Parts: sequence; C-alpha cells; structure tokens
Amino acid sequence: MRIRAYLLGIILAAGLVVGLCYFWWEQNRVAPSPIIKGKPGYDVIVVGGEPEGIAAALSAARNGLKTLLIEEDGALGGLMTLGQLNFIDMNHGPDKELLTRGIFAEFYNDLGNAFDIEQAKAYFLNKIKQEKNITLLLNTKPAEPLLEQNKVIGVKVRRDGNLEEHYGLRMIDATVDADMAVLAGVPYTLGGEDYGERGLLMGVTLVFEVSGVDWEQVAQYLKDDNDSNTGSTRVAAWGFGKEAQEYKPQDEMMRFRGPNMARQKNGNILINALLIFGVDGLDPASKAQGIERGKQEIPHIIEFMQNRFPGFANARYAGTAEELYVRETRHIQGEYRLTITDVLENRDHWDRIGHGSYPVDVQPTGPNNFGNVIGHPDIYSIPFRCLVPLKIDHLLVAGRSASYDSLAHGSARVIPVGMVAGEAAGVASAYSIRQELSFREMTHSVQAIEWVQNHLKKRKAYLTEYTPPRPGVMDHWAYPGVKVMRELGLIEGGYANDYGLERKANKWNIENKLNKVLRVAHEKNPGVVLRRVELPLTVTAKDLVTATAEGLSGKKLSFEEAQALLTENNILTTELSNHVEDWDQAPDFAGMLTILANLYTHLLNQ
Repeated sequence: MRIRAYLLGIILAAGLVVGLCYFWWEQNRVAPSPIIKGKPGYDVIVVGGEPEGIAAALSAARNGLKTLLIEEDGALGGLMTLGQLNFIDMNHGPDKELLTRGIFAEFYNDLGNAFDIEQAKAYFLNKIKQEKNITLLLNTKPAEPLLEQNKVIGVKVRRDGNLEEHYGLRMIDATVDADMAVLAGVPYTLGGEDYGERGLLMGVTLVFEVSGVDWEQVAQYLKDDNDSNTGSTRVAAWGFGKEAQEYKPQDEMMRFRGPNMARQKNGNILINALLIFGVDGLDPASKAQGIERGKQEIPHIIEFMQNRFPGFANARYAGTAEELYVRETRHIQGEYRLTITDVLENRDHWDRIGHGSYPVDVQPTGPNNFGNVIGHPDIYSIPFRCLVPLKIDHLLVAGRSASYDSLAHGSARVIPVGMVAGEAAGVASAYSIRQELSFREMTHSVQAIEWVQNHLKKRKAYLTEYTPPRPGVMDHWAYPGVKVMRELGLIEGGYANDYGLERKANKWNIENKLNKVLRVAHEKNPGVVLRRVELPLTVTAKDLVTATAEGLSGKKLSFEEAQALLTENNILTTELSNHVEDWDQAPDFAGMLTILANLYTHLLNQ
C-alpha cells in the first residue's frame, strides 16, 4: 500500500510539473509569423492603445498569437493616461462581487483607483513589452484598413513620415471612435440618432490638475457635510456638488459640476468636473479648440474653488490632460445591438463574454440640461455578437463604440467593460484563426462560444450564467408602455429605478413626449405625417386622449370622437381605460406613457 501511494504521489507530482511547464511554455513561447501576401505578417493587429486595446493585445499574445499593437500617441493608456481619467467606474454584481475581472482586475489590483498617471504609463508599457508575442508601434498613425473583398487583411499606417503596410489574419479595432471599422465600411449611428436625437452628444470633459490642496481638510469636510453621496479615501474624493452649482461659467457652453478628485504621488490633485459643450468628438480641430476653451475657463474655476471649497485656499493651476474625455461619438451596427431593455432588465445572453452593472449615466448634452440616469442594473451580460460588425469580416470592435444602442452605451461605455470586451476579442481571435472560422460564423456556433468562454474563465475572467434579477417595475400594468418610452429616452428611473408612474403629468410632460413620438415615428416611417400638437396649460385625461387623437389624425376631435378613434386602433385599450379613475383630472404617468407608447407602435406599423 505504501509503495502504491508513493508511486501515485510521484505520478501526481510529475503531472503537476508537466502542467506547469506547459503553462510556462504557452506563456513564453514566441509565435511564428504567418506568411501573408508573400511576407511575414501577424495573427492579430490591434489598432488603438486605449485600455481596451492593451487588454486585447495582451489577451491575443497570451493565447499564442503574433500580435501587432499600433498607437498614434507616444504613450499607452489613452483615456486613462493621456485623458487622465483615473477615477474608475466600477461594476459590481448583486452580491457586491466584482464583475470585470481577468486583465482589468490584474491592472486594478496592481494600481487601484485614482492611480498615478505616470506610474500607469510605465505600467502599461512594461506589460506590453513583457509579452514576447507583441510588437508595439508608438507614434504611428493608422491611415486605413487594407481590404480584400469584404475582409480586413491588414492596415496602412503612417510612421516617421512614411506609409507602411502591415498584414494580419485578424484585426481588433480598439480606437475610441471605431475608426478602422468605419473606414472599412461598417455601418453605424452617431450619438443619440438611434433614439431620435440626431446630433445629440454628451458633453466632453477636460481633466485639470491643481497643486497646494490640503487633502486632510478636504477629507474632513466631506466626512462632516451630512451628505451620503460624498466621501474620500487616501487617494480619491468626491463631493462639493452643492457648492459647484454656484459657479457661473465665463463660457456659457460649459458647466462645472461636483468634482471627482484623484491624488497623485507628487501631491497634486486631478479634477474631473469641467463639462464642455459644442465639441465634435470626431473633428481634431474642434477637440483642440475645446481644450483651449477649457484652459481659458480653468483659472476662473480655481479662483472659485479657492473661495468656496474647504482645503483649496492655496490651490494653484498645474496643467491639463493632453486629451479630452470624449464620452460618445459612433455606435457601430453589429450582429447584435445591446439595448437599454437588455441592460435594465438585467438580461443574460447565451454568448456572454463579460458582464456590466454601471448605472446608465447619460451626461448633459448642453448647458440647458443636466443629463439623467436612465436606470441602474444589477447585472447584465455583453454578447460576443456586439463585437462583430456588420458587412466586414475578420474584424472585431472593442470599446465604447461597439454595437451598443446609445442609451445602453451609457452603462457599457465604461473602461472596465471595454477591457473585458478587449480580452474576449483576443481569445476569440485565437479560436477563429486556429479553426479557420470567421467571427460571424462564430456567432452561430455554440461550440465556438463555449470555447471562448472556457478560455476566458481559465484566465480568471468572471462569466456566469444567471437568472436575471427582476426589477419591480416589470410587474406594473404599465410596464409595456414604460419599456417603449424608455427606449425613446422619454422616461428614466434614476439610481433607484423609480419611474414615478403614479405622479401626475402636466402640459409639458405630455406635449414634449407626444411631439417626440410623432417626430421619431415620421423619421422611421415616412408615411407618417409630421405634426406638432399643443395642449392647454391645465390638462386632464380627456386632453391626453384628444391630443393623442390629433397626433394620429391631424384633426381636433371631441373627447368622444377621439376616444372612439383611439379605441378602434387599439391605442386606448380597455385595460388603460379601466385604470383611469377620473377623466376630468390630470392623467398619471402610467396612463400617459401607455397611450403614447401605443400610438408610437401603431404609427410604425401603418
């Protein structure tokens, strides 16, 4: 028995040694270069040194792929380093578990939140240089993708004043605006276009740096201000929201809000608080002008903080980020578009490659609005199909411009989710190349997706199949209407997912929503006549009915005539009528949302 146990121990130990050796070999072996067009190329070309691109390149290389990482600037990290956005939007699940693990957690565990910018630059660079399978090209501008029929086969870049061509079997577009995908011919929507707000883009931010802040005084004030939404740690602080509202900008197309503050190793503080409107995130000249406008405003902000923010009496200007924090531009059209309903119904997907839970945070789009939080999910999954663009093969898109509807993007745009997507893109590339299967074919293959999911889990990614937590509003009789109107950006639930369905609607609530319904229906179905309806200052449920009928018919009808018309067209349903207690009183939001949602659905189906 002892001999048998001894032999078994030797066998197990040998197996462990072999496994460790194989893991070391897999991690450190140099992948051969595939021959493409008669010369050595790459398995994967990753365009963009944003955090998402770093995750994609690391993932591809660690899966044994010869990888080229191209970055236009002289440093890696993009928004995290050049944009100085080091206050990370975290994603935790229903049990407070971290949802974005794998390569993101690797970074987060090493540097944490409110990390030092220069340390992060060095960290990202060292991570990439440690991978033998990655070739890094900095200060290299991607010019255009190289195409063969509908397949990406490489990229043309400008480096040191010269044009170069690099060929690859697969490409991952990790640029913030999906530049390569769009140049290749992938369709996309811009800003809020997909929910009827063409040209509507969230404001951009210029992060700036100050010295001379008394951090202990800041922390003490935020501890004692009787506001549960403010606070601080050794390196991060958030608050002063009420004080910031008092600031009157010199530039009317700006706003100063309660800052997120991050302490650097040199003692300086990074301030994320300045919103700048009227900047075209796709126009370099407009972005440069936005930075200059911000620099002109910042001295006035610092003077205000010196007078109004405890701990800032001796604050002095120390610089700004090199780049703007641009939240939104393009949203590509992929094999699947993540919807606001996916996010806020906590939906799982069979082809999940990651999870998110960040609030659907739609930032202000101009000086006359304050943005809103559409809702706060518990957990939702990101489908692999969202990374696979329409029309063009051998290409994946990772980052905020992936195939997410604009409202869903309010949550999925955050960096941790993007890094999870980038890591999945690297793993998927390995399967696609080795099995000679296109990414599009993978979206129809359970076997392919399971392979990707299993390999992500081996790399400590968090992927779980779950029963979606059911928000209470889904059990409300008016929820079908809520869902339609939410997809049009016409109702929000805030952090508590409370849609206020029992509150009374007024003239402006009804008028604004009704007229947007009519406009968007016309845009999507040109057969719908574009009309504008006005209501009296004091409104009743009867006025809601007659206004809806006017939007449908173009005629001012009596209540009885309007009621008959809407009933005939299943816009005013029996269930809805039964929930109206008094037609001569103001309607509640539940009834308003339902009748307008029914009108919208009817107009689209005409």
